[in-house]
Amino acid sequence: MSPYAMSMLMSSLAMGTIITLSSSHWFLAWMGLEINTLAIIPLMTKMHHPRATESATKYFLTQATASALLLFSAAMNAWMTGEWTIVNMNSYIPTTILTIALAIKLGIAPFHPWLPDVLQGLDMMTCLILSTWQKLAPMALLILTSHQLNTSLLTLMALASAIIGGWGALNQTQMRKIMAYSSIAHLGWMTLVISFAPGLALLNLTIYLMMTSSMFVMLMALNATNMNKLSISWLKTPTLAASMMTGLLSLGGLPPLSGFLPKWLILQEMTKHHLGALSAVMALSALLSLFFYLRLSYMISMTSPPNISNANLAWRKKNNLSLISPILIVLSTMLMPITPMLLM
Repeated sequence: MSPYAMSMLMSSLAMGTIITLSSSHWFLAWMGLEINTLAIIPLMTKMHHPRATESATKYFLTQATASALLLFSAAMNAWMTGEWTIVNMNSYIPTTILTIALAIKLGIAPFHPWLPDVLQGLDMMTCLILSTWQKLAPMALLILTSHQLNTSLLTLMALASAIIGGWGALNQTQMRKIMAYSSIAHLGWMTLVISFAPGLALLNLTIYLMMTSSMFVMLMALNATNMNKLSISWLKTPTLAASMMTGLLSLGGLPPLSGFLPKWLILQEMTKHHLGALSAVMALSALLSLFFYLRLSYMISMTSPPNISNANLAWRKKNNLSLISPILIVLSTMLMPITPMLLM
């Protein structure tokens, strides 16, 4: 793709998100979401492959449906209240439709099936954008309207996302599908706490963005698209393989890594609201996710491929990591010691 076209598309992505984040009117927020969707479609189809075309088509149809529902809920709310402001959604039906629209946009269960299929047909850089940047605008709208949304509906969707996100990745071998189910599970944790403590949901989103970005950057550096390619990474780049193993454990929420911090704080907040049974189910669903992260860590660190070289010095791949990669890796694994500062 031409650098000029790429810069224009990336600028449009940034502009769409900024318009949505800075708007107080539903029509402006909807317009920012539409600019976001239309800017990423050419990035999806730049591979000129049938799978990429299929992914772009699926993404466009789901996002168009979600945008139509969002505009319908905003128009219905304006008809009932006479206002188009985002923070004034007081009626039951518009807020329910809005919750469903934002769940479709984010890929929260039970509106999640498009996300693994779409990610599987894209290259790693577009997967990174879709898993991180494209979550910002819908999540901002969800946080802005969280005090008016149906808490029971959000809790049910959060529970379904955490269980499906852990269960769905158990039999996957493709890294992009595994990262898609990881995204669904993390979105479940954010959705669970968003009605009780939006600040915690924002902290969870920030840590999720750092962990997912560092993981995709390392996958791009290793050119690993499935588990078999991960198993030979230790021979080629031992340092990067060790960093990826730590990043995977952090994604799984294993203490004392950064991924444990949001889960710990969310479970603490849930028990404060006397939701012990719900907290227990969420903690058990996190064990499902931890299992496949541990399986990937085992593949990276403790297995050797059958076609290993007999030479004493294995060929080493040139490290093509960007300068921001070490910062992302450190932030995605070592945030636990500064927990008091983050809470303040």
